[in-house]
Amino acid sequence: MDPAKVKEHFNRIGCFRVLVMGRSNAGKTTILQRVCNTTELPEVFNATGEKPEMSLSPINCTNHAQRGYHNIEDELIFQSNRGFVFHDSRGFEAGSENEMEVVKSFVTDRATTIHLEKRIHAIWFCIPMTDFARTILAAEEKFFNECNTGTVPVIVVLTKTDSLVSPAIGQLIDEGLTMREAKLKAGDLAKGMLNHHRERIMEELHEFNYPPKGCISLANMNKDTADCNPLLRSTTSALNGIELQRLLISTQQTNLELNIECVVEK
Repeated sequence: MDPAKVKEHFNRIGCFRVLVMGRSNAGKTTILQRVCNTTELPEVFNATGEKPEMSLSPINCTNHAQRGYHNIEDELIFQSNRGFVFHDSRGFEAGSENEMEVVKSFVTDRATTIHLEKRIHAIWFCIPMTDFARTILAAEEKFFNECNTGTVPVIVVLTKTDSLVSPAIGQLIDEGLTMREAKLKAGDLAKGMLNHHRERIMEELHEFNYPPKGCISLANMNKDTADCNPLLRSTTSALNGIELQRLLISTQQTNLELNIECVVEK
């Protein structure tokens, strides 16, 4: 495709827009920072493009006073990569009817709006493995049963998978290994545990009315060596249309390998 035509088409669509969902301890901020190759917090803009009076990113709030300041319409943008625009549904983890209606209304509106620059292109639903015994709660059940996202793909992101190492060590010690032996073998056992939980989660989610398009796992997102390629790759594959795939590929600036891989495939 002619580069000028590509640029013209991307200008019409605007930025690659993602709705990020999940519990407040799911590590969402760290994932977005890794995707945008930064350690800074995002700037927050309201629907009119202005910075709200409280400019603290809602995705990074923890106390109840800060949680009260939150609007899913707010745009979270990192200076390091302004090609991505993120929206946060934080507060949805409570599973309340009100929060569910807010999310459903937002998704319905932003998935079909005639204003291309306002459409959401993907949903990342984060589920932390720190609570691997209770991964599907009321909020997840409500969303995947009641929220029809249409052509907008939902990717389930299993976060903090490195937290499975501790229970793996505990299990090995219970089986009679020493602490030293358990630490040496915990990595392999943790991988097995992750595969088991991922299969179980996907089996549960596919029983709901609107299951996700994909499920990937991420670990150690707070480290410089962290790899968010699985998330970008899964999202690219799930997108409806080559134009959006090209938009995502062009937006993520740091992964040359993924750029080349996607170009060769297409």
